[in-house]
Amino acid sequence: MITIYTRPRCIWCWKAKRLLRSRGLAFEVRDATSPSARSELAARTGRHTVPQIFFDDVHVGGYQDLRVRLP
Repeated sequence: MITIYTRPRCIWCWKAKRLLRSRGLAFEVRDATSPSARSELAARTGRHTVPQIFFDDVHVGGYQDLRVRLP
């Protein structure tokens, strides 16, 4: 399962979701504006920036990292 932490009006989040959709990949969106998602994101990555993308439990990183991983 792919999980992406995002925030509204984040251009990099939008680009990451568009890239995943273009590859036909399903993903779960976690809205990082919610306190629980922010806490979860910080616990999983130590980061507060978005997007942050996970393939299962493997932290991919942000949009640029995702572009490198997807052909």
